[in-house]
Amino acid sequence: MNHSPRTRTVVSCTTLVVALGASVTACSSDGHPLSAKPYDAAEQIAFNGSTGDSPKVDPDKPLEITAEGDDGRITDVTATDASGRYVAGELSADGTRWHSTSPLAAGAHYTVRVSTEDQDGAPGRKTIGFDTTTPTARKLVDVKFGPEAGEYGVGQPVTAELSLPVKDKAARAVVERALKVDSEPAVDGGWHWVDDKTLHYRPKDYWPTHATIQAYSNLAGIKIAERLWGGNAKSLTLTTGDRLVAVTDAATHAMKVFRDDKLIKQIPVTTGKPGFETRNGVKVVLAKEYFVRMRGTTVGIAEGTADSYDLPVYYATRVTWSGEYVHAAPWSVGNQGIANVSHGCTGMSTANAKWFFENVRLGDIVKVVNSKGATLDPFGNGFGDWNLDWAKWRLGSALVEGPEGPSPAERARLRPQSV
Repeated sequence: MNHSPRTRTVVSCTTLVVALGASVTACSSDGHPLSAKPYDAAEQIAFNGSTGDSPKVDPDKPLEITAEGDDGRITDVTATDASGRYVAGELSADGTRWHSTSPLAAGAHYTVRVSTEDQDGAPGRKTIGFDTTTPTARKLVDVKFGPEAGEYGVGQPVTAELSLPVKDKAARAVVERALKVDSEPAVDGGWHWVDDKTLHYRPKDYWPTHATIQAYSNLAGIKIAERLWGGNAKSLTLTTGDRLVAVTDAATHAMKVFRDDKLIKQIPVTTGKPGFETRNGVKVVLAKEYFVRMRGTTVGIAEGTADSYDLPVYYATRVTWSGEYVHAAPWSVGNQGIANVSHGCTGMSTANAKWFFENVRLGDIVKVVNSKGATLDPFGNGFGDWNLDWAKWRLGSALVEGPEGPSPAERARLRPQSV
């Protein structure tokens, strides 16, 4: 079969204008259908008055690409920096304009890939490179994720500690958008600002069992506020094991331990006596200490008084920073399962405390019910994060306007639509 050359030539010119100061003129001709040279979006490129990569540009300015004229349109734009971070953007329905909806990073190199088509649908493509400047006299906000990498219980929150305080809500929103937590299996979750330098992340319910959780930051080089920019962060990977929940009923003086919702052990215990009632609510295992010397003076009890004590304690599982433990209390075995006689800890026999110590991990859930004590505060004395219901937790986000979730403007930003 003979192939006859095409008798018509299609000439298309599309001008791509980049708002950072770059203009790109794209011209091409379509000749023989078997030509080795494909249609190109641009045979000539002028970026800030030069060809090839542009001079450095201001990261405060948005990236904008437009198609001028009636003979071509933009079909897709992909912009990434050298570390692989994508720049979010919106493409208009008619293909004449694309603009970024997330900030550019300072001191970064960007590659922008623009796809076009002419009136006949012939595709074109062009790659543009540019660098952003590094502002002077700036302060960097570094991020440290916690806890340390490893396996945890399903109640373990992810923490983010900032090296500098961030107070303004708009600045907090910039930070929060850049701090990412992914899990497999995926679950709904969110950040909560504990204070100006601390955020906690938790899902709506406990983490799934045997999950992989990854925390990372896209904040590096991003402007947070005037003279305040995102700094460095090391990513973090956690895993979860079985779902272990220990429920202590202070009224019945018993602890029930569940693994994956199945009761595996019931333990007689004693909790806080009047005046020293154990705190109610959900707590998370913070540490396991084989031996602790417990003294009343550390919790404000004067030496020589009726309530003073100085005891060697073994198999101590810590659940608050103020000194509440689940631990061996051989001196109170006669009251365990019968009465509450401790100074706030949950006491049990040495054998039961050893079993508990060996079977729980950091991040496991220890819940106290029916105590006359107050509920553990969400923050400041361990991880009481789960004592906030989900609606109140979400209100601690800089991206959420109220219990119903993000504002319409924030929803539009999170899910940009073509206009």
